[in-house]
Amino acid sequence: MAKAKETERDMWDILKIYVPIALLVVAGFVVTWQFVDPAPPKTITIATGAADGAYSASAESYRKILAEAGVDVKVRHTAGAAENLRLLTDPASGVDIAFAQGGIGDPFGAPELMSIASVFLEPLWVFVRADVPGDRLTGLKGKRIAIGVPGSGTRALAKTLLVASGIDDENATFRSIGGGEAAGALEGGEIDAMFTVSARVSETMNRLLRNPNIRILNFSRAEAYKRLYLYLSTVTVPEGVLALDLNAPPGDLTLVAPTAALVARNDLHPAIVDLVLGAATRVHQPGSLFSPVGAFPSPNYGDFSLSDDARRYFKSGPTFLRRVLPFWAAVMVERLLILLVPLITIMIPLMKIAPPAYRWGVRRKIYRWYKQLRELEAQMRADESAGNREELTRQLDKIQIQVGQLHVPLSYAENLYHLRLHIAFVRTLVA
Repeated sequence: MAKAKETERDMWDILKIYVPIALLVVAGFVVTWQFVDPAPPKTITIATGAADGAYSASAESYRKILAEAGVDVKVRHTAGAAENLRLLTDPASGVDIAFAQGGIGDPFGAPELMSIASVFLEPLWVFVRADVPGDRLTGLKGKRIAIGVPGSGTRALAKTLLVASGIDDENATFRSIGGGEAAGALEGGEIDAMFTVSARVSETMNRLLRNPNIRILNFSRAEAYKRLYLYLSTVTVPEGVLALDLNAPPGDLTLVAPTAALVARNDLHPAIVDLVLGAATRVHQPGSLFSPVGAFPSPNYGDFSLSDDARRYFKSGPTFLRRVLPFWAAVMVERLLILLVPLITIMIPLMKIAPPAYRWGVRRKIYRWYKQLRELEAQMRADESAGNREELTRQLDKIQIQVGQLHVPLSYAENLYHLRLHIAFVRTLVA
């Protein structure tokens, strides 16, 4: 029973030191937690464009790759790049990432948007009736032109280049149609030309290629457009590459091409940025019909500033943990590290302080009696009368009783017995 009480008292002495330390650590944990990013979302939405377009095809490829990491991608079809950016600037739209066509973004009007990467070139195709003369846009003056549906990147680029070539709605007829509808109108002679921006040869384009009454406009001044509009590149389409059996095109074509980019709001989770860039690398690095091998994804060509997370990824690749661990395991470890580093910084000095504080607490139980012993000794030397000696003896008896009830760990027993010897020494002086 006595041993159990001693153990309990020892434990209480320890708790008086370590419980405050534990409370400080918990407080540090709570404060640090405020600065830890939330876990990445398990579902993201990507705004693309037409269901049969290159944006949608790329998003579907991303969806399969991100599913391997346990992230579900929802593909949202839209009218095109302009609508994508509008959705992205609206937090209530539910869109997290969007494909955007180079040249249509306004970084000053939407400072909350950031570029993740440019991912491929998408040429501008101008299909015209065979009887439309020349290879310049100026030849479309007075013609009926399909410039794309509202909200599409095609429409934005078509109007820019047409106006620069001196063609507007006063000297030409603009039709707000695109895709299959525009192709049907061109085939039926209802329009003279149609614009479309596409990085893949769709079924509609294949149909137009096989129509002898329709041809593709060759941009003879492509280099001029490239110099004037820095978001444009030039693309050479080799003879026959679109259809070997038809030898389409019949000769090398030069086209202008904006760059497709992935754009997001600046609150997109850094782990999702890494994941999407990893998917984009797998999908686009092998190149395509119009994009060279290894050219994409790229940190360049975007209308918006490159995100810090994307810049770090292009410089160093995925973090070490994301290279060696499954995605969600890496995320969990990274979040724990953010918590542990400051906590360890707090705990190390506290743990160094704890043993000396414990020793000081135990010794204080003993040393605090020496002050009273010195006072009694001084009183005895100042007044050696019998009455004073009796009073001092009574006080010594009280001290001895209280010291007798004092408990300290065995490792400090020597100090306790020294105190008892010193009490006995003062008693001899009083006697």
